[in-house]
Amino acid sequence: MKKVLFEGAATALITPFRDNKVDFEALARLIDFQVSHDISALVICGTTGESATLDDDEHISVIENAVKMVNGRVPVIAGTGSNNTAHAIMMSKKAQAVGADGLLLVTPYYNKTTQIGLVRHFNAIADAVDLPAIVYNVPSRTGVNILPETYKQLSLHPNLVAIKEASGDLEALKRTVELCGDDMTVYSGNDDQIVPILKLGGKGVISVLSNVLPAETDFICKAFREGKVEEAEKLQEKYLPLIKALFCEVNPIPVKAAMAHLGFCTPEIRLPLVEPEEAHMELIRAELKKAGAN
Repeated sequence: MKKVLFEGAATALITPFRDNKVDFEALARLIDFQVSHDISALVICGTTGESATLDDDEHISVIENAVKMVNGRVPVIAGTGSNNTAHAIMMSKKAQAVGADGLLLVTPYYNKTTQIGLVRHFNAIADAVDLPAIVYNVPSRTGVNILPETYKQLSLHPNLVAIKEASGDLEALKRTVELCGDDMTVYSGNDDQIVPILKLGGKGVISVLSNVLPAETDFICKAFREGKVEEAEKLQEKYLPLIKALFCEVNPIPVKAAMAHLGFCTPEIRLPLVEPEEAHMELIRAELKKAGAN
């Protein structure tokens, strides 16, 4: 059985900006809020962290500072995926050098690849480092989907230890679990599917919702682990309106705006992303209030 990086909720943390620079004071506030509210792990510089518009120096600096700020309290998982395998290898090596506990590797986007190419891509990255890595499947963004049989091949590499599954295809995920067993830990990549994926054998979620509600999101997983399935289901249902609001525009636009509304950071976001429309902002504020987040 491979090492389990975490059980529960890991926050796909936003990256705060001020005057077009990373706001490290705000980052420290965000991290302290997360850790003090029972989050199980942090994912730094993922999609929600606007990795697409961080240059390489910023990207590694955010990971390095996050590692220092967390100071061993929870695992820090660094987003280092790319559609250029060589670039992903370089960034993964640098993330390891600055102390990341694990990696999040998204499937290649835009140029995409075949299933054979996916195996070679992820194996090449995993061969280059000594960190456990989570393979991230999000076809709605990347245009490529990982098949269960491909997951089985990936599970043979000792450093490819987990899956962040955001395809929405629970039947395919069931097949993946059957094929991979304990060689691939499964995490939900969708906040509206936490409990359904836990029921299939998942260990938790890599979450956008938990930026706003870290303890509550982690508790959904904890309640399920303790056999309180009905309670977990009720909590999942309770937060569905807020989850929907946090995806009323493309992620991370709404969650960045939500965290700014709660006073953690500025609402600054990098082009081509823009701040949410006012009607959507009203929805976000209303659902935050209903959920008790402000």
